[in-house]
Amino acid sequence: MEKECCCHKTKKRSEEEYKKLINRLNRMEGQIRGIRGMVEKDAYCIDILIQVAAVNAALNSFNKELLASHIKTCVANDIREGKDETIDELVVTLQKLMK
Repeated sequence: MEKECCCHKTKKRSEEEYKKLINRLNRMEGQIRGIRGMVEKDAYCIDILIQVAAVNAALNSFNKELLASHIKTCVANDIREGKDETIDELVVTLQKLMK
């Protein structure tokens, strides 16, 4: 894990983690394009809303996977190194995610 400063942290992901995240994002991107197509073709509102709900579920799943990885790696490593401010950062992030 590389860090430049508190504003520009980065994380080197494994090839497997990277591929999983990118694949999820690509699927969601396709779903969004599909929703746009539905709007352009005057699809029924309920059908569009169901597809939007599917994208929301996919995005929540993406967030859960990324958050779990963050806690297991970045947060755990920082706590071991005595960087307790990472806990505050995590709490703020969780509060934002739970709005």
